[in-house]
Amino acid sequence: MLLRNTLVKLAENPQLSATAQKYGLQLGAQHVVAGTNVQEAAQSIRSLQTDNIEATMNYLGELVTNEHEATAAKTAILHTIDTIVEQQLRAHLSMKPTQLGLLIDVDTCYDNMRDVIEYAAVHNIFVNVDVEDYNTLHITLDMVEELQKVFDNVGTVVQASLLEAREITERFLHTRLRFVKGAYSESSDVAYTNKLDIDIQYIELVELHLLHGGFTSIATHDTNIIEHFKHFAEANNIPREQFEFQMLYGFRKPLQQQLARDGYTMCTYVPFGQDWYGYYMRRLAERPQNMSLVTKQVFTKKTNTAIAVVAGALVLRRLLKK
Repeated sequence: MLLRNTLVKLAENPQLSATAQKYGLQLGAQHVVAGTNVQEAAQSIRSLQTDNIEATMNYLGELVTNEHEATAAKTAILHTIDTIVEQQLRAHLSMKPTQLGLLIDVDTCYDNMRDVIEYAAVHNIFVNVDVEDYNTLHITLDMVEELQKVFDNVGTVVQASLLEAREITERFLHTRLRFVKGAYSESSDVAYTNKLDIDIQYIELVELHLLHGGFTSIATHDTNIIEHFKHFAEANNIPREQFEFQMLYGFRKPLQQQLARDGYTMCTYVPFGQDWYGYYMRRLAERPQNMSLVTKQVFTKKTNTAIAVVAGALVLRRLLKK
């Protein structure tokens, strides 16, 4: 848990992010990031489509603290919508509130989110509002609820690690929801820290949502959980059109392809953009057991940024081979 927390903190370090970007994606992030621009991401999605796999596109960026950057992010996301339409991609959007100005002020963020969702609605494109750390959780959910009064193409995410995840699920019971385990480091006051507790709650929440008719994105790489929900859906006469499996770009590609061949809706979370560092580090943090071999080398006071990035890349490559 200490290592996981350290990685999450490093994900929020702007100096590390700036240095990592100088090296580009070649140090390992290219395995989990679909490119630095929307055209590269579109090419990756077209490749997925040959396997009958859909996509949710995430223009990477977060923790924006000036209005110019928030506006630039909105413009890039609007351009992503244009690309989906022009290239007829089987894709929808995922976006983060802090990228659109939540750390500046709520009104700025809400206005930017509304502009994106309204433009996406014109083109019949769904927008998933990602939740981030607990500090921004409730205002994010409040904004989603407000937007849903006007638009029907917006949903959000439930992090099963949170103690109040059931209340959140019940609040958005008839909303399209993505269920994840949670990639942010949270206090035991607000989140479970034991993997078994998180897994149990994850299964309970997805079952609850499926049984109440909401479209459900089951975001997991866990084969046992996937098999559980294949059987659960069949036993409860839940049509396959009511749910999808979601996995991250670059992870478990053969399993993604097999699920699509078996007739399940398979959706890949496709991140792209220059600001890839925070996303990359959280992917490492989700599997801290794979980090033990390089912990001492990477995270000491004497280690410089370049070594940290290279070591992280090596660990991720090892993870992807599993």
